[in-house]
Amino acid sequence: MAATSDALLAAADPAWRPSRGKTGTACLIAMESFFFGTFVVAYLFYVGKDVAGPTPKECLELGPAIFCSICLFSSSATVVAAVKALARGSRAGFEFWMGLTLLLGGIFLAGTAIEWKGLIEDHSLTISTNLFGTTYYSLVGFHAAHVTAGVLVLGLLWTLSKLGHLTPSDAERVELVSWYWHFVDVVWIFVFTSVYLISTGVLS
Repeated sequence: MAATSDALLAAADPAWRPSRGKTGTACLIAMESFFFGTFVVAYLFYVGKDVAGPTPKECLELGPAIFCSICLFSSSATVVAAVKALARGSRAGFEFWMGLTLLLGGIFLAGTAIEWKGLIEDHSLTISTNLFGTTYYSLVGFHAAHVTAGVLVLGLLWTLSKLGHLTPSDAERVELVSWYWHFVDVVWIFVFTSVYLISTGVLS
């Protein structure tokens, strides 16, 4: 009976219903999680099954990956600070923290580009070299594409703020965008663990 009463209240009172924005964002994140899970499983399944190199242990460097990871994880804190600043009406604070978020995301993407350049030039590793190359570029590239999309959207919000088009009333919408950014950060934990710790033997 209690469950029935709650359902009736939810139908009668719009305040009981989750917002469309939150529901849509949650569904998007759930769908993207499925895709990332597939890529991670495929990477772990095929790693170590190449008959010819290079192997992850031979060409992946842990130090730069850790630095880029710290930058990406730190950006989760700065985007939260940006949302809070907007909610309290501090446009300058929002632009500072959002700008820092964009900088950290840009550093991460630059690190990925530098790593790929080194893998191609120094180790001749491309997406068609072997199974490692195929799964590595697919997984890390898929994640980098999501980071790029996030940087573009966050950059648009920063620009709108500069133009005076963001107000405290927009804080909830900006927070939904931050959910996506947090999701990208959380996914990197699994990608980093699979690519730079498990397949290189650090967690053997």
